[in-house]
Amino acid sequence: MNIKKLTIHEAAELLRNKKVSSVDLTKESLRQVSKVDTKIKSFLTVTENVALQQAEKADVLISSDSQSHLTGIPMQLKDNICTKDIPTTCASRMLKNFIPPYDSTVYKNLKDINGVLIGKGNLDEFAMGSSTENSAFFTTHNPWNVKRVPGGSSGGPAASVASGQVLYSLGSDTGGSIRQPASLCGVVGLKPTYGLVSRYGLIAFASSLDQIGPITKDVTDSALVLNAIAGHDPLDSTSTNNSIPDYSKSLTGTIKGLRLGIPKEYFVDGMEIGVKNSIYKAIKVLSDLGASIEEISLPHTKYALSVYYIIAPSEASANLARYDGVKYGLSIQNASTMWEAMENTKGQGFGPEVKRRIMLGTYALSAGYYDAFYLKALKVRTIIRQEFKTAFKKFDALVTPTSPTTAFNIGERVETPLEMYLSDICTIPANIAGVPAISIPAGFSNGLPVGLQFIAPHFGEETLFKLAYAYEQSTEWHTKYPNNN
Repeated sequence: MNIKKLTIHEAAELLRNKKVSSVDLTKESLRQVSKVDTKIKSFLTVTENVALQQAEKADVLISSDSQSHLTGIPMQLKDNICTKDIPTTCASRMLKNFIPPYDSTVYKNLKDINGVLIGKGNLDEFAMGSSTENSAFFTTHNPWNVKRVPGGSSGGPAASVASGQVLYSLGSDTGGSIRQPASLCGVVGLKPTYGLVSRYGLIAFASSLDQIGPITKDVTDSALVLNAIAGHDPLDSTSTNNSIPDYSKSLTGTIKGLRLGIPKEYFVDGMEIGVKNSIYKAIKVLSDLGASIEEISLPHTKYALSVYYIIAPSEASANLARYDGVKYGLSIQNASTMWEAMENTKGQGFGPEVKRRIMLGTYALSAGYYDAFYLKALKVRTIIRQEFKTAFKKFDALVTPTSPTTAFNIGERVETPLEMYLSDICTIPANIAGVPAISIPAGFSNGLPVGLQFIAPHFGEETLFKLAYAYEQSTEWHTKYPNNN
């Protein structure tokens, strides 16, 4: 059993056939964590005792043939997803000692089918960042090259899956925070349609953009995890009431006749030549598989980044106002007035990037600027959504790069926030429009993974899986693993 290469569906088969127990699998996962995470640093909390207890319970159910594909499978949750009696810090000093009194819906769903929680993954503080360098505790390293970033904000989850410490992880995606690190770490990352997966228990960054999704080793695993976490939740007012199909039935390997659009605006100036070449080669594979390919224009895509950096900070400004040192979280009380205590709490509790975005959002929402910035951004957002809707009348899906570059050096963009923000230029439009998108491995540039992104209409996850699986099975990229751990 090589847990570095083991997928969920392979492990489930081993468990069903009694060739391995969940306890054995869990212990192997914990061994891998102790072996490699001192240099990868993908975990903020390791829940060894909880994991072994859950594994023992799973083995009882497996022996009675009462199980799902995820029963007994070791996994990780991004540390902005609430877990009852287990710290949930958002990688922030503000919540360093916060232990939720309830479970998020996604974790409850996984517990109900007896998944095994190995621990909580590192992230950019409050999910604000593209490199996991904004964590208040430490930077996560890319398993392919520990001098490089893993992407963000779900850098811990992507790195933990790529390095074989867990078989899958759940992340959150507000502007690419699942797909971009999946691309940089050479794994599969899915952002579902907004509302398909409950956000209850996800600590909010930007509520109209946030969405939980899986990070896995291959496309089959992504479909299996989405099966487990998708569905209506009365605790989430934005949760859709759509019926949920069995996504694994979409993995046919056949895409003949599918119409694919290639938006020229996603091939931005400054794109790494190795990334561009890998994407064009991937498009050729899709054409050879029988898909029809046509270049298209989405002219308002160029405004998506600007729209995002008005809407997301504005919503963050409102959401993070709750951290006042009164109800929960950090509380700095050595002050002469309540207002001074609140000011000190926020000043010491939030890091530089979170403060920057709160200030941007507060400015955009302030009197005299609301109409000029926030209201205008909402109008352009509607135009971008309509542009996608029009494109999907002609095409079944769009094909783009996930990131314009491969993983960059740790520290390279810390002092240049705008350059850091550009890391998400290919992923943000899907969040603005609320449509689903998936990133899958599509080659290498200078020895580092390149990600290929598919974008589909609302609730078009079946199309995404059909495309991603057909491409994956026609190439070797999903079989490649980092060798330095």
